[in-house]
Amino acid sequence: MTTTSAEPDTVGAARSGRLMWAILGLVLLADAVDVIDATVTNIAAPTIAGDLHGGEGLIKWLGTAYMLAMGVLLVVGGRLGDKYGQRRLFLIGIGGFAAASLVAGVSPDAGLLIAARVAQGAFGALLTPQGMAIMVKSFSRDMLSKAFGLFGPVLGLASVAGPVLAGFLISADLFGLSWRPIFLINVVLGGVGLVVAVRILPRDGGERSTVVDGWGSGLLAATMVGLLYGLIDGSTNGWSAVPVVSIAAGVLFFAAFAYRQRTATHPLIKPSLLRNRGFTSGLIVGLVAFAAMAGLLYVLSLFLQEGLHASAQQASVALVPLTAGIIIAAFAAMGGLVAKLGRTLVFVGLAVVLAGCGWILALVDRSGTGVGLWALAPALFVTGVGMGLCFSTIFDVALGDTDPEEAGSASGSIGSIQQLSSAIGSAGITSIFFQAAHPGLGHAMKVSLIVVLVVTALSVPIVALMPSRKPAGPEAEPEAGPETGAVPVPEPEPAQ
Repeated sequence: MTTTSAEPDTVGAARSGRLMWAILGLVLLADAVDVIDATVTNIAAPTIAGDLHGGEGLIKWLGTAYMLAMGVLLVVGGRLGDKYGQRRLFLIGIGGFAAASLVAGVSPDAGLLIAARVAQGAFGALLTPQGMAIMVKSFSRDMLSKAFGLFGPVLGLASVAGPVLAGFLISADLFGLSWRPIFLINVVLGGVGLVVAVRILPRDGGERSTVVDGWGSGLLAATMVGLLYGLIDGSTNGWSAVPVVSIAAGVLFFAAFAYRQRTATHPLIKPSLLRNRGFTSGLIVGLVAFAAMAGLLYVLSLFLQEGLHASAQQASVALVPLTAGIIIAAFAAMGGLVAKLGRTLVFVGLAVVLAGCGWILALVDRSGTGVGLWALAPALFVTGVGMGLCFSTIFDVALGDTDPEEAGSASGSIGSIQQLSSAIGSAGITSIFFQAAHPGLGHAMKVSLIVVLVVTALSVPIVALMPSRKPAGPEAEPEAGPETGAVPVPEPEPAQ
């Protein structure tokens, strides 16, 4: 009787397939936890500030600290993965994230909590770039295509889950812990993820010749800390010499960062990208529009809880129409609209955001803090639709005029800009909200909405300078590079 290797090959292929799905599940878990932690404080901030007596300053820093650390270190995290190995950085990132979450969950005061949020963002920046690089390195093209198809739905659900989870956990008051479980749950998820990662992630030694621009990263960090600290301290405690000097120092550090990018051998952002009008226009539109939208999301939660006296759970449910609009529009854009319409879809998205914000402004102007949650729902949904069209489109189109060899640096820059713009927006718009709150929170919400409308409108003319279409074909995929931590997609092995 003749024997063949068909059965062992089949078993091996099945085992390999299960391993790939397990790796995908692990990567999705890590990215989902990042999205959830970026949004939980939108709902939880008033409760946390009240419990720790942190006041306005704590509310402003809760989201900003996380996104600031993530944005500054995201590109560096990808390069460190290339240098020391994606598996090693993934393990450090997920373990450190869980430890930082534990500190956040047991923090007795505002200072330690903010430090823990910074640590969460820093370890998240080490963690999230590695998953994509591991998949690109390990998966066949067919499996990679399936994996990319799952990222949108999973991360969309995670963006809904963050505020909703925060609302329900706070309302449940598990073991009398109030808001603390929103961070402590990460200890369980991170611990499970760490054990699974040790068992299934492929080993890689990294490429020690990879250069990490520490000076550039440090200057960028100093820039953002100086600007944001000055903005938050000045708007909270008054414009004394300290916030003014802090902002001036931030400007000087930015000038040094820009000079470093022009002269460094391995800059964080390739100089050729900054000379690309289409790409830089897209970055500016993204920075301005996303800052306005992130700030709007934050102050909406404050208005619902502090102005309309909704509970954390009620506020999280009230924001579901907005999140549903984001998810529906994002899927519509990814389903082919962005490829067909290009920058026209960016115009449409921004116009819908302006319409939705104008609708909310009209409702608040008419009823103030007497506006009902159900009355806000349609306007929130329209605003979410506009946001979803922008989130899925602006940076896709911005890559339209980049060369293939620039794709890695461009993708890394985009990830950092998304996080930094969110940090700037949440700090800036929240500061405006509190500054305008003296006549009442209805007035504060109106002023915040007007600022969001003006800032968003300012980004509209710049869209005309963006590429007309997103990149098409293979060049649309980021190439290998230390900026993304990615490597070329391996060709599938021939069938045995």
